[in-house]
Amino acid sequence: MATFDIDGDLVRKLAGLLDETGLTEIEFAEGEKSIRVTKGGVAPAFHMTGGFAPGGAPATGSDQTSPPAALGVSSHPGALTSPMVGTAYTSPEPGAAPFVRVGDVVKAGQTVLIIEAMKVMNPIKAPKAGTIAHVFVSDAQPVEFGEVLLTIE
Repeated sequence: MATFDIDGDLVRKLAGLLDETGLTEIEFAEGEKSIRVTKGGVAPAFHMTGGFAPGGAPATGSDQTSPPAALGVSSHPGALTSPMVGTAYTSPEPGAAPFVRVGDVVKAGQTVLIIEAMKVMNPIKAPKAGTIAHVFVSDAQPVEFGEVLLTIE
């Protein structure tokens, strides 16, 4: 693995986001560099990895692990998991109707949630058409990477 300098400002910024959001872990990847900051006990810690394959996917043998998914439904064929750490929003703006409710029929590519990460609003789209069977997150809830957000049947 190639060595690179630790960006102290980035580590501090990520640690600040942990405090701000109440999350316990956050990861930032750019090119082949990855910084993961976790908070356990009193002081935050950081973990850096390399070895990312082109396209940002972890290379074989990487020490990357996924946190457990909500309620063990990650194996459900219609489980939509969070692609990032951030804050999930169920509606486009405060006071607006939610994007989807249980029982709603959605089309593939339809926005079903927004996840805010580092002050950027990221639309989360339905990967397939179907009916919303369960929504596991509430509005303005912090979410972890890989956490099940909802299921589509």
